[in-house]
Amino acid sequence: MTKASLIGFLCCHLAASAVEVPTTKTFDVRELGAKGDGTTFDTAVIQKALDDCGGSGGTVKFPAGTFLSKPLTLRTKITVLLEAGATLLASTNQADFMKVPGDWLKATGGGDFVPFIGGSDLTNVTITGAGIIDGGGAVWWEEAEKARQKVSGFTLPRPNLIVLNRGKNIRLAGITLRNSPKFHYVPTDCEDVLIEGVTILAPERAANTDAIDPSNCRNVKISHCLIDVGDDNVAIKSGKKVEGREFGCENIEISDCTILHGHGISIGSETVGGVRNVTVTNCSFTDTDNGIRIKSRRGKGGVVENITFTDLTMTNVHPAISIAPYYQQSTHAKYPQNDSAQPVTETTPIFRNITIRNVTGNSTKDVGLIVGLPESLVENVLLENIRLTATEGLTIANARGIQLKHVQITATKGGPIIADHAQIEGMSDAKN
Repeated sequence: MTKASLIGFLCCHLAASAVEVPTTKTFDVRELGAKGDGTTFDTAVIQKALDDCGGSGGTVKFPAGTFLSKPLTLRTKITVLLEAGATLLASTNQADFMKVPGDWLKATGGGDFVPFIGGSDLTNVTITGAGIIDGGGAVWWEEAEKARQKVSGFTLPRPNLIVLNRGKNIRLAGITLRNSPKFHYVPTDCEDVLIEGVTILAPERAANTDAIDPSNCRNVKISHCLIDVGDDNVAIKSGKKVEGREFGCENIEISDCTILHGHGISIGSETVGGVRNVTVTNCSFTDTDNGIRIKSRRGKGGVVENITFTDLTMTNVHPAISIAPYYQQSTHAKYPQNDSAQPVTETTPIFRNITIRNVTGNSTKDVGLIVGLPESLVENVLLENIRLTATEGLTIANARGIQLKHVQITATKGGPIIADHAQIEGMSDAKN
């Protein structure tokens, strides 16, 4: 082999054996043909960008503009970036969201619809930026409210804004979500979910517009969010048993959030799969129905344990605390007082090991209630450093192992604590 051929051989061999360095690519939807004028549907261009970017670790970018679209499907290993001034706007044609064409008012359940943005079995997905995802909910809410007025508590089936199923390493950051037809963000059966610096908005009276509903999720962190919606601000749910897991929903942290209107931070009402290890800290609530809430009922219940609420401020909430397994049968301090014990089953609600510490503020009604079932008492609840004013005090019933430490409840009517079949330590410490 000549010297020249040897050099050529070595160069070719080294090039072939070199490790390829992966590069990430940005897919700008406007450059790819999206109009962004708010009237032209950009669905095909956006979906192609998501498809082509999926799996690469690249970014699908929305520059300033209003990008009208029908439902979209996310792909794995992708970042969706909405820059300042960018709005991804959902179609206002209800038929676009139905799995089978038909009259949306005759839908039998949420499963008849697809979300505006969906995805399943995804890893390493980020939705971020200073832009907006708008669900165009106004075309859905009027009929939903009519239905709710006819049947109290009824939820008219509608699509959600963002639903991600069986995801891992899912991040939502900086973005604004608004005007969902129903729930705004529903991670389901997901692990390692981060939600930070997100704003979620819907009118106060927009029915069932939950902001964040982690369902059967593990390792979720929600921080520095501003939430102003028409239903649960956060609803942690565990509606089914998860194979191989003792608790369907666990290790949830909520911190430094501002809550305006809505129904507070809730656990339930679906708790069949169990919920444990939830911490809510350093949050403020203003003009909300409920501040702290744990809700379930017979037939939908499971174990809810190791729950901590600390360093919360509440202004004009009603009530401040609502812990009761009589969902849709209890209102504030009211609950079925003549209820008889029933057999304990796998779907009996069990609430235990709950700490509420460093809570200040006022309720425009009563302070609320901490209530168990006759067959399943709420157990081991600590209230410490509580200062609340309200029209009436706190009802504690069907309970044992309740501890009051430095609790000051100022009620304009009646005493600070209304006890019924309850074992309470520190009653003398509760002041009016």
